[in-house]
Amino acid sequence: MSDQRPTFKEMWSTLQSLVNQHLSDSLDHSTDCPPILKEAMSYSLSAGGKRLRPILVLLSCEACGGNREDALPAACAIEMVHTYSLIHDDLPAMDDDDLRRGKPTSHVKFGEANAILAGDALLTRAFEILARYIALKSCAAECCVDLANAAGAVGMVGGQVADLESEHQNQPTLETLEAIHRRKTGRLICSALTMGARIGGADAVTLEKLEKYGTCIGLAFQITDDLLDLTGDEEKMGKGVRKDAEHGKLTYPSLIGVEESHQRAQNLIQEACLSISSLGSHGQRLEELAHFILERDH
Repeated sequence: MSDQRPTFKEMWSTLQSLVNQHLSDSLDHSTDCPPILKEAMSYSLSAGGKRLRPILVLLSCEACGGNREDALPAACAIEMVHTYSLIHDDLPAMDDDDLRRGKPTSHVKFGEANAILAGDALLTRAFEILARYIALKSCAAECCVDLANAAGAVGMVGGQVADLESEHQNQPTLETLEAIHRRKTGRLICSALTMGARIGGADAVTLEKLEKYGTCIGLAFQITDDLLDLTGDEEKMGKGVRKDAEHGKLTYPSLIGVEESHQRAQNLIQEACLSISSLGSHGQRLEELAHFILERDH
């Protein structure tokens, strides 16, 4: 019998399946939940996607010596928060998108009111899952703080506001752009790393290193997203492309050019891998994931 280690793609597929199963089980199946709301929540949550953030939770936990099963509640919670953000981002008042992951967006299928409420319900369910199902309650509380801080006014929501405001700036700078995306994209990715690490029993030094890793891959992920909006295939992406340029949005390619954007992403991935080098073989999957972010085509 071969004991060959699974390839990165095999590992990713296994973890995706694990996350998908637990996401389905984690929805509130109470009969008190209105059927249209339950359907709208499930529709967006089960629409596919890379499952980057929950997989980061699981890998971070394992890199710190923990058990991935213990981290599944946090993995599901962060994907619910991410999905809520996508539902709201797609609304006509925000990015006004008709497609998400190759399917009609929530507001197109269920109407704006039900889409907003489905997002609200996923957001609040996420914190119920953290509080209820993380075994060590002090750790559950810390994870609630991590995720709330990353998703709220000083994190993802604040970054979205700053992104909207940047459309009206005459002379944007790289510092402005990166400040937006550290909040809008990076903070949620960082919280995936810190929640997984806390559940895995990490010390303060390791938490800091993983947070640095998360900041770097978060910015690299956004740069790659900006580049894919210019060059990506709509069928692979599962959503409209070249919309950022049409809307005059502030992006890395529009500010520093395509070639320099590629180089900046490569530098960030190198920095990310360096920040977790002390984890040795325990951090190998996280290093592989960092390179995957750089090389992805959707």
